Amino acid sequence: MTALLAEICAIESPSTDPPAVAALAARLAADVEAVGLVPELVPVTGGGPILRARGPAPAPGGPAPVMLLGHLDTVWPLGTVAARPVRIEDGRLYGPGCYDMKAGLVVALFALRALHARGLRPPVTVFFTPLEEVDCDPYRALMEAEMLAAAAVLDFEPAWPGGAVKTSRKGSGSFTLHAHGRASHAGADLSRGANAILELARQCLHVSKLTDPVRGVSANVGVIRGGLRSNVVPDLAEAEIDVRFLKVADGHWLEEQLRAIQPVDPRVTLTWSGGLHYPPLERSPAVVSVYEKAAQVASELGLPLSEVASGGASEASFAGALGRPTLDGLGGDGDGAHAEDEHVVLSSLPERAALAAGLIARLAGL
Repeated sequence: MTALLAEICAIESPSTDPPAVAALAARLAADVEAVGLVPELVPVTGGGPILRARGPAPAPGGPAPVMLLGHLDTVWPLGTVAARPVRIEDGRLYGPGCYDMKAGLVVALFALRALHARGLRPPVTVFFTPLEEVDCDPYRALMEAEMLAAAAVLDFEPAWPGGAVKTSRKGSGSFTLHAHGRASHAGADLSRGANAILELARQCLHVSKLTDPVRGVSANVGVIRGGLRSNVVPDLAEAEIDVRFLKVADGHWLEEQLRAIQPVDPRVTLTWSGGLHYPPLERSPAVVSVYEKAAQVASELGLPLSEVASGGASEASFAGALGRPTLDGLGGDGDGAHAEDEHVVLSSLPERAALAAGLIARLAGL
């Protein structure tokens, strides 16, 4: 498992480089084929391909497949491995993308190897995506169709540091507020101008008041732009806003509050772009049912398995929003996602593969 993880970490796969993602998908296609599945590389507009794989077609009325979900892409640009090579130190593997989420891909593949070695052929659909870190819209409809056809969806995103799986995730959205004012000379004709930056500043303060930690909603103004030079009243400014929420209804409430904002200066026009992106993964009875099965398998293996709520988003949330039994965070234990100290605890890999194999078999009724 360590060897495969080191190998695929060296195959850099930034979301924005389709050929690089395609190279990783092609490499892993051989692994799924080796366990009796039929791989295909499904083209995606603007990205690398989806790696999808299935076993023989089930008999009519047979059990629905378990969907093994993961993503091929990472946040790291080409050249990161050259600057920060994969290394093993004190039982940990360090490398760009190792924790989020190439270790999870290894765990899923070795879970299938374990089942194959025992002669078990549970119905599964492998679905490794190319744009999770940036935008799944180009293949969302296909992904949701696979989720609806699945008996359960297991996402191999990284475990929470310490090994917990994720039974709850916040939903997210990205909005940009555009302010359109009127330019003028800041010294000779100040009153003629309508300051877009000043209007934007007032609105940013208003947006920040939507944050409610108790309710689990937040609105963060993360980027602002505007102005040409200090002696010009700026006519254009914009702010990028990230929103997070625990419940679908709260996401819609946040969007309604943002779009209802009116300008303080009537000479300035406000417009919006963007919208809600990931739904939340709510801790529904369907989610809890899969977690309880996983906890039972873990107990039989002598492994602890706790659950956490995460503020980050993942594609598993779409399965939860569709009402499918879903469990997230089945990948490797470690820490440092999107950070230079990103690492995987190597001893966790066989444990997580055993857990995943047992859970797949349990869900398939084997």
